Amino acid sequence: MPSPSPDSPRTPLLAIQAVGKDYTATVLDGVNVELFAGEVLALTGENGAGKSTLSKILCGLEQPTRGGMQLAGQAYAPSSRRDAERHGVRMVMQELGLVPTLTVAENLLMGRLPHRLGWLQRDVLHAAARAQLAKIGLDTIDPATPVSQLGIGQQQMVEIARNLQDDTRILVLDEPTAMLTPRETNYLFEQIAHLTARGVAIIYVSHRLEELRRIADRVAVLRDGRLVDVRPMAGMSEDDLVQRMVGRVVSDLDHRPRRPVGPVVMSAEKLGRGTAVQDVSLELRAGEIFGIAGLVGSGRTELVRLLFGADRADRGSVTLHPTSEQKQSQALVDHAQIATQNIAKHPAPAPTAPRTWQRGFASPLQAIAAGVGLVTEDRKSQGLLLSQPIRINATLSDLSAVSRGGWLQRGLESRLVQGFIRTLRVRCHGPEQPVGQLSGGNQQKVVFARWLHREGRVLLLDEPTRGVDVGARAELYGELDRMAAEGRALLMVSSDLRELMAMADRIGVMSAGRLVAVFERGEWSEQSLLAAAFSEPGGRTSTNPSTSSPVTA
Repeated sequence: MPSPSPDSPRTPLLAIQAVGKDYTATVLDGVNVELFAGEVLALTGENGAGKSTLSKILCGLEQPTRGGMQLAGQAYAPSSRRDAERHGVRMVMQELGLVPTLTVAENLLMGRLPHRLGWLQRDVLHAAARAQLAKIGLDTIDPATPVSQLGIGQQQMVEIARNLQDDTRILVLDEPTAMLTPRETNYLFEQIAHLTARGVAIIYVSHRLEELRRIADRVAVLRDGRLVDVRPMAGMSEDDLVQRMVGRVVSDLDHRPRRPVGPVVMSAEKLGRGTAVQDVSLELRAGEIFGIAGLVGSGRTELVRLLFGADRADRGSVTLHPTSEQKQSQALVDHAQIATQNIAKHPAPAPTAPRTWQRGFASPLQAIAAGVGLVTEDRKSQGLLLSQPIRINATLSDLSAVSRGGWLQRGLESRLVQGFIRTLRVRCHGPEQPVGQLSGGNQQKVVFARWLHREGRVLLLDEPTRGVDVGARAELYGELDRMAAEGRALLMVSSDLRELMAMADRIGVMSAGRLVAVFERGEWSEQSLLAAAFSEPGGRTSTNPSTSSPVTA
């Protein structure tokens, strides 16, 4: 069969034609876009723009209200995710679809479990699972491990591996690197290159603009449910992408000065739990952001959970230190009032003498009572009550702020939540809308809002901008700046090194459960942070990332 001439029009693998979707309001309207075999199409836009809804329609998880699709020239209307997969269309969702009670191997080969005479062939299953995991560099995970025992980042990698099947024609990746470090991201990009080389089309949904410019052939921008732009990625700058996404300029934080150092607010001494966290000592100071970097499985989230009392340490201690009263300028006070719409604040009482908890806090309630808060990485299972409205979720951390004499003050609560919605630009129908109906990025804003009206002394943030668009991210950064200016101590875990380098005053690097390096602002580079992340105890590097030697603490 003769090949088409270079001047002949390309035939799209997928054609989306005037697709719209209505719930109580219109979330997609008249979307037309084509996808070609072997290309990577970046799909981007603000939170709530319709990206995930369009992806779910493509993969059979939602049905369009109007419009239709064609796959390889044939009508395509998948009735379910299983139906879409039979056509070779798969999706790695922002919210993981793994079964936590099953093993890694069983999740990877679900629906294709090898058996003989009714008996599961576990040796064959585990061998196939190891081969699938090796595609994305997960050689260290035992296929027999229950998924519930993995961290969120590792679960994300398993979800990606599950969808790298040989019969895939279209692969939709919805924020696939939100919980991945540069090493895991590189493994993923290598697989994407292999897939596109054999003709697989990729739809890549992400708010990480540097990734889009690196991997995408074309970019499609959604705004308020409409497709506003489709163009080649070549020659597009990050500023160009931001302007098309949000329609406004977003401030650059890369070259900010270091914040003034305040007194130590919270410290940990040789804190540990098994091999996950090993003898970590650190100090969190008033008015600064301490960043935590590291690879997936390095112990970052495990450390945060120990500091918050979500897990109990088996050794070491946590200490809260007294601080002198923080003098704030009237400008800072005014800024705080504007940001929170004059929300009433209820500071946790500062200790008059150092108080130490052996093995850390016994529970999150004890940590909260001491003035320590947590923005969790797992908003679905640990951060939100999905069936409850925004109002309840946003005020759940401190009901005393919206009650008087034991009675809930609905008017006060409503004003407080409306302030959160305005400040953080939460796209919703109002405070009574169930959180489960919001987009992932807007759900994350609600998790963040929970701690805005509490004047705790320490705030722990584990992947706080996961799934949040670039415009909203800048607004969250502004709130973190405000908290630091008011004297809070902030610890921020992020897989995005650029985010840490923009926001943190110091960055600690975790490797194999240990804090192996601490860098001051002005001392680090992306290369030095990666080198430390790849280091082993004793200063050796486990894998050479083509960087300089690590700096040990």
